[in-house]
Amino acid sequence: MHWEVIVALIVLIPVILIPAVFVWYLNIGGIYHAVRQAVRERRAAREKEVQL
Repeated sequence: MHWEVIVALIVLIPVILIPAVFVWYLNIGGIYHAVRQAVRERRAAREKEVQL
């Protein structure tokens, strides 16, 4: 490979990977939030059932 190709790869790989990692982070964060909310709702329903 010529040095220009190597420099182009070094520059382009982070440009491509950073947005991909950011989208992955948002997806994982959304899944985590949904699971936590479901657990909270399940716990609240269980406590309400016990109180009745």
